[in-house]
Amino acid sequence: MFLTHRFYWAMGLTALVMASGVLFGPMLTMGKGLLMALFVVVILDALVVYVRVRMAARRDCPVRFSLGDENEVAIVVANRSSLRLDLEVVDELPFQFQKRDFSIKGRVAPKEGKTFTYTLRPTERGVYGFGHVLLFVSTRVGMVQRCIRTAEPFNVKVYPSYLMLRKYELMAVSNNFSEMGIKRIRRAGNNTEFEQIRDYVQGDDYRTINWKASARRSHLMVNAYQDERSQQIFSVIDKGRLMQQTFNGLTLLDHSINAALVLSYVAINKQDKAGLITFADKFDTFVPADRKTTQMQLIQESLYHQQTLFGESDYSMLCPNVNRLVGRRSFMMLYTNFTDFSSLERQLPYLKLLNMYHRLLVVFFEDVELNEFTRTPSESMEDIYQHVVAEKLIYERRLIANTLKQNGIYCLLTSPNKLSVDVINKYMEMKSRQLLG
Repeated sequence: MFLTHRFYWAMGLTALVMASGVLFGPMLTMGKGLLMALFVVVILDALVVYVRVRMAARRDCPVRFSLGDENEVAIVVANRSSLRLDLEVVDELPFQFQKRDFSIKGRVAPKEGKTFTYTLRPTERGVYGFGHVLLFVSTRVGMVQRCIRTAEPFNVKVYPSYLMLRKYELMAVSNNFSEMGIKRIRRAGNNTEFEQIRDYVQGDDYRTINWKASARRSHLMVNAYQDERSQQIFSVIDKGRLMQQTFNGLTLLDHSINAALVLSYVAINKQDKAGLITFADKFDTFVPADRKTTQMQLIQESLYHQQTLFGESDYSMLCPNVNRLVGRRSFMMLYTNFTDFSSLERQLPYLKLLNMYHRLLVVFFEDVELNEFTRTPSESMEDIYQHVVAEKLIYERRLIANTLKQNGIYCLLTSPNKLSVDVINKYMEMKSRQLLG
C-alpha cells in the first residue's frame, strides 16, 4: 500500500489547522476532528482498493524488435470492478534503454478496458528482457494507491532493421522506389537481355521500336529489355575498431548491417544472388550467394550475431579467403571506414588485389558532425585552428575517394543516415551499366 500526494496534502492542511490552535483554541478541536476524519477516509479507501478492485493487464509486444526503428509496445488494461479508477502504469523495461522513470498515467471506466501504447528504439542488437507490468491503482478519493504486479517477464530479440526492409518490400510491390529516394536509372543503350515486345509508351527510346511488329499491329511496338540476371552480389562488412564510431545512436557496423540487409533484398528482387561476408582480425562469416526463398532469413540470422571487435582489420587474409570461397567473378560491396589517408595506404594493395578478381565497391563514411562543425563561424583563434584540422580531415576523405578511383576501384563516400538509399542507388546504377561483373 502507498499513500498518495493527496494524503500528504490533506495531512499538511490538518497539521496547519492544529498549529493555529495555539493562537485560537477552537482551531485545535477542529484540527483533531479533521485528523480523525482523515484516518477514517484512508481506512475506508484502503478497504475499497484492496477488496473491491480487480485489475488485469497484458503486454502486446512483437517477439523481435527492429534495430534503430521505433517499435510499438501496447499495455492492455482491463478493469473488472464496478469502480472508476485512476492508473499509473509502469512497465519494467530492459536495462539497455536506461529508463528508470518510465510511467503512463490514465483513467479507466468501470467494467471496461484501455490500451496504453508507447515506442522503444533499440540501438544494439541482442536479447532484451522485459520485467513485470506494475499497475498503481487508486479510487476517485485518491488517498491510497495499490500496486498490482501483472504480465510475466519475457525476452525479445533485436534484429537488423526489418521494418526498413518492409518499406522496401512495399516499394517493390508498387514499383515506386522513388518514394524512398531511389533514383530511376536510364539505360545507356540496349546492353541488357531481351524480355518481350510491348506497346510503345511516351518516353520510350525510339531506337527500341520494333518496326515489323508495329506494322502488324498498326501501332508502335517496342522491344523491352531486362537487366542481366543471376549475378552474385556480396555484402562484405568490416567489423574492426573503426566501425565502432556511432551516429544517431547506432554504430557504423549497425548502419552497415541494415544497409546490407536491404541491399540483399533488392538484389534478390532483381533476380540476382545475394551473399554475405564479414571479417575483422580474421575471416568470420561466409554466406554463399543465392536467391532461394530462405536466403533472406539466413542472411538476417547471420547479421544478427555480428559484433564489432577492438582489433585492427586484417585485409591480407580477406583476399585469399574470398578468392578460395568465391570461384566466380562477383560484385563485392565492402563496408569499411578510414580515419585518414595513411589508413588507406596500408590496405590499398589488398583492395587492388581483390579488385583484380572481382568488381569491388568500397563504401566508407563521412563524419557528419565534422561537416556540421566546419559550417559554424569561428569566433576565436582556437576555433580557427579547430576548423583547419576539421577541414584537413574532410579533405583526406575526398583524397581517399580519388585515390581509389585512380586505382580502378569504385567507391561511395556517404553519411550513415543516407547509407541504405545511396547503396541501392549505386547498385542500380552499376547494374544498368553492366558493371557488376
